[in-house]
Amino acid sequence: MSRILNRQAPILLALCAVSMLGAAYVFQYWGGLAPCELCWWQRYVYMAAIPVALAAFALDGPGGGLHAGLLLGLLALVFAGSAGLAGYHVGVEQGWWEGPAACSAFALEGSLEDMVSKLIAAPVVRCDEVAWSLFGVSMAGYNAIISISLAGVSGWAALNRLKANHD
Repeated sequence: MSRILNRQAPILLALCAVSMLGAAYVFQYWGGLAPCELCWWQRYVYMAAIPVALAAFALDGPGGGLHAGLLLGLLALVFAGSAGLAGYHVGVEQGWWEGPAACSAFALEGSLEDMVSKLIAAPVVRCDEVAWSLFGVSMAGYNAIISISLAGVSGWAALNRLKANHD
C-alpha cells in the first residue's frame, strides 16, 4: 500500500492543489467572498505547484526517479512557501504586522473606461479582515495547515524517490 501511495503521491498532490484552487473560486463566485491581494498570492503558489507535481508524475518511472525526486523536493519547498505566505496572512488578519499596501483586487482588462469603472465599482478587499472562519480559523489559517501537510507529503515522497534512486 505504501508503495502505491508513494507512486501516486505526485498526482495526489496535483489534485490537492487543484482542489484548493477550486475551493477558493467556489468561495469567491458562489460564496461572494472577493479575494484580497494576499489571497491572490496564495492562489499563485497553487497554480505553480500543479505543473511541478504533474511533471514529477510524468518523470517518475524507470530512469526518471532522480528527476521526480528533485521535482518533489521543489514541490515541498513550494508548499512550505505557501505555508509561510498563509502564516503571514494570518498575522496580518490578527494585527501582528501590517499587510501590503495594495490590498484590493480587480481585473485589468478591457478599455480604459472599463478599467476605471471597475476600479470605482470594485470593493476594497482588506487583507486584515477575516472574511470567513470556521471554529475561529480563517481561510488563510486553513491554508497554512493544509500547505504544511502538503509540504510534508511532498518531502516524504521526494526522500523516498531519492532513496530508491540511490539504492
